[in-house]
Amino acid sequence: MIKVVITGSNGLLGQSLLNLLLKEKDKYKVYGFSRGINRSGKEDFNYVSIDITKENDLKENLFNIKPDFIINTAAMTQVDDCETNKEACDLLNVTVVKWLAEVSKEINAQLIHISTDFIFDGKKGYYKETDEANPLSYYGLSKLRSEEVLVKTEIDYTILRTILVYGKVFDMSRNNIVLWVRSMLAEAKEITIVNDQYRMPTYVEDLAMACKISMDKKATGIYNISSNTLLSIYEIAQQIAEVFKLDKSLIKPISTTTLNQRASRPPKTGFDLSKTNKKLEFYPKSFKEDLYRFKETLI
Repeated sequence: MIKVVITGSNGLLGQSLLNLLLKEKDKYKVYGFSRGINRSGKEDFNYVSIDITKENDLKENLFNIKPDFIINTAAMTQVDDCETNKEACDLLNVTVVKWLAEVSKEINAQLIHISTDFIFDGKKGYYKETDEANPLSYYGLSKLRSEEVLVKTEIDYTILRTILVYGKVFDMSRNNIVLWVRSMLAEAKEITIVNDQYRMPTYVEDLAMACKISMDKKATGIYNISSNTLLSIYEIAQQIAEVFKLDKSLIKPISTTTLNQRASRPPKTGFDLSKTNKKLEFYPKSFKEDLYRFKETLI
């Protein structure tokens, strides 16, 4: 049995991973770490209610379990909150990763860690894994530092960089762009969407599958995971309206400068997926194709 610890098991990716790994109970013994009660709707795994920002609790539980893999899906991802609460951001996004790496080294576990397109400044788009990082926000900086923690260690690590993750799980504590746009348009509410930021959104099921492939192949290093088509966020909203047969005329384009956000966002990210195709043998689809897949799960 392969023992797997998922940190942040109550989150969107955490719950998606649980659903995926629990299909193969004869292969994986799964442990979920999260705060409060288990919100996944699943009971056939080992749930540990824990605050992973408490070093002793985190390490003690990991040393007791001695997992083969730790998949770290926990992070502070609210970009503007990270800008104003840097201590909390550093603790969860950097220090916890350092602790996970320390345990991984002692018990010889592989650590799979989720990172972001926000480590880049967004001047060019279609970023490769080897491109130079230059984050514009404190969130992006914290995720870059978390990557640097792993690159400097001697452990087996996998960094999966991703973009604008969406999907739906049993108990959602946070919204995402697809659910928000769909819900607003379904209520015939007008929405404003930026037309000068470009992204490749990621279906959470794909990100969960990339985590599983990384385990199964024992793939190490850095990989890009997203859909394969670069779109403006305005175009993303338009495609959501099309797929869900909602009124596109309710979507009004605006520029980023009108938002007055605390943290700067990279104007144009998107990934070069050639390494992911080649090494992981994983071939992400277009956003629209993924949306149709997602829509089927909601029916």
